[in-house]
Amino acid sequence: MTAQTDTQAPDPVSSDETRRVKLAPSILSCDFTRLGEEMQAIAGADWAHVDVMDGAFVPNISFGMPILAAARRASNLPLDVHLMIERPERYLKDFAAAGADSITVHVESTPHIHRAVQQIRELGKRAGVTLNPGTPLEAVRPLLADVDVVLVMSVNPGFGGQKFIPASLDRIRTLRRWLDEAGSGAELQVDGGVSPTNARAVVSAGATVLVAGSAVFGKDGAGAGLERLREALK
Repeated sequence: MTAQTDTQAPDPVSSDETRRVKLAPSILSCDFTRLGEEMQAIAGADWAHVDVMDGAFVPNISFGMPILAAARRASNLPLDVHLMIERPERYLKDFAAAGADSITVHVESTPHIHRAVQQIRELGKRAGVTLNPGTPLEAVRPLLADVDVVLVMSVNPGFGGQKFIPASLDRIRTLRRWLDEAGSGAELQVDGGVSPTNARAVVSAGATVLVAGSAVFGKDGAGAGLERLREALK
């Protein structure tokens, strides 16, 4: 995506929008040889986002319960686990036990998505639902009353460092409208290509949680990357 598209016609971000937005750095982009230090560097964030990939549902393999448990030992941040795996219901109890505070599953990953959401709730965790950019939004609409987090994927899942898909802004606006019409207090999270360049537009469209990986864990350190995102919203 070009810089021009990233900055295209963002609406003004009100002070209320800035106050309620949460930042959730994705540790997929961190230096795993220094995981403890990296978790401390993002201590000023609101959540830490944990991307789990199985090489089947998405064309990449990341990590599983041991890394999540290590992140839990290294930080008091709420751990927001995004399961990009087939039939996630098989592992929900294990991820909850390893330290997840919220668990998000894909509608495409299981034929029993309602049951998976119920299982997460029964484990005492925030339940989230998401879908791939090419999946119609109607696939999550029946779940909006049952979840605590709705995640908009603004890239095709599987790899970090991808470009933000511009059409994602319309998807965010639509979900924002549906959540408001339903009187839902669920967080509207956006993951994929989020950066200081487009953060204002994403929040203006209705997002309340921004996930960012490569935009945070840069050469000058995660603390500086996190601060750039916060500054972009002012």
